[in-house]
Formats: sequence, structure tokens, C-alpha cells
Amino acid sequence: MQVCPACGAEAPSGAKTCAACGARLHESTASFEPVGSAASGTPSGVAAEPDRAPVLVVQKGPDAGERFYLESPRLTIGRNPASDIFLNDVTVSRAHAVIEVGPNGVTIEDVGSLNGTYVGGVRVDKAALKHGDLVQIGRFQLLFLEGGGV
Repeated sequence: MQVCPACGAEAPSGAKTCAACGARLHESTASFEPVGSAASGTPSGVAAEPDRAPVLVVQKGPDAGERFYLESPRLTIGRNPASDIFLNDVTVSRAHAVIEVGPNGVTIEDVGSLNGTYVGGVRVDKAALKHGDLVQIGRFQLLFLEGGGV
């Protein structure tokens, strides 16, 4: 296995590009054998960035591998191009959810979407996010990673 220098995702040995972000893998990229990530609580191939804001990483669905850094105290999520986090798919409502980032952590709140907002497979109206949570919005599955800002 090797690690993508751009996003930190695992890639098979000999791969030329990263499947998660599309970055070119250099021949000097370190190879390793993965050690179970269960102890760390972080899904394999994705790491928190302690000097960055919290982030949502698209794991499944359109735009897989894209990262949305949560650098504002309030961010809108939806299919409306004016949304802070624009998820362009018909399974996402134009105004779907709101994320709030504060000193006590990060919360997500559904704002009356048709298909709902799910955290850890459970439909929620409002929920606190913790490191490693999977958020489902339409066909998008997003991994929440805490950064140094929370």
C-alpha cells in the first residue's frame, strides 16, 4: 500500500493516481502495510488534520474524495448553488441542512429536507457530530473529521 501525498488516502502499490482525489502518486511515495485503524477510530485511509478546521470528506456519491472545511460558524448544505456546501444531486433538497461550528463542537440540523439527514445511519433533526461520524445527505455519505479548531 502507499499513501497519497495530497489527501492521505491509501492507494494500492503501483497505482499511478489516487482514487480518492485524483492526485498523481509519485514513485517516491512511501509504501506500507496497513495496520488496523479500529484502535484510532478513524476509517482507514483518512486522517484528521490537527492544524485545520473540522472537515467533511465525501466518501460515497458524486464528488467522492472532495473535502469541505468547516471554517465558518454557520454553513448551509443543499442543492442550491448559493449553499456553502453545494451537493449537486436531486436526492439533496435545495435547503437541506445547516452546520454550526462553535466552542462546544459541531452540530448539524436538518432544515425540513425531503429525504432527511442521517448521522450514523439514524435520521436526525439535530445532532452533535463527533470524529468519525458518517453523515448521509441524499446519495452523499460524508465522513466528519475534527480538526484543531474544535
